[in-house]
Amino acid sequence: MIQTIQNVIESRASVNNFQTGRPLGNEVIASLVSQATQAPSAYNMQNWRFIAVQSEDAKARLKSAAFGQQKIMDASVAFIICGTLAAHTQLANVLKPSVEADIMKQATANAWVAQASASHEGNSVLQRDEAMRSASLAAMTLMLAAQGMGLGSCPMSGFDATQVAREFGLAATELPVVIVAVGYPAIENSPQKVRKALPEVLSIV
Repeated sequence: MIQTIQNVIESRASVNNFQTGRPLGNEVIASLVSQATQAPSAYNMQNWRFIAVQSEDAKARLKSAAFGQQKIMDASVAFIICGTLAAHTQLANVLKPSVEADIMKQATANAWVAQASASHEGNSVLQRDEAMRSASLAAMTLMLAAQGMGLGSCPMSGFDATQVAREFGLAATELPVVIVAVGYPAIENSPQKVRKALPEVLSIV
């Protein structure tokens, strides 16, 4: 059944129990990440990286860094989604394909690089904020992609970032923002929790 984006959003719930022993093929993993990279990022910096943890050894190391959460072992794959710092230094190269595809003019790309460099250079707070924003947008896009493919997912913030960085060889500029476990949901899962009423969260001005 083809699902509309509204169906996907409204049916998504965080999965805590996965069917074990059901790996995903590399092509499925690649498709999930490809869809995740369609998420927006400031200046199109694409300041993210994805580590697909699927081997038993790698899962065990990630489980240890995530305070023993079993869903990492049970899920088909657990994505470590990192935001990258100092992404402005790579922006010219990142924008080059868009210039070559005539999606943007070289003058526009140069202006973006200049603006990003002026605001981000030496500003560690802004770099971290952008890394967090971009990785979070990519993570949500990946979860919606998984839902649309008949899979379940669960975002996880409970982990030791220093241990994750050490175990998986992250660069100093790579900030592990969230782990997203993806796989086939088991029967024992709760539906989406009730959300706040719109008047509590919405102001129209």
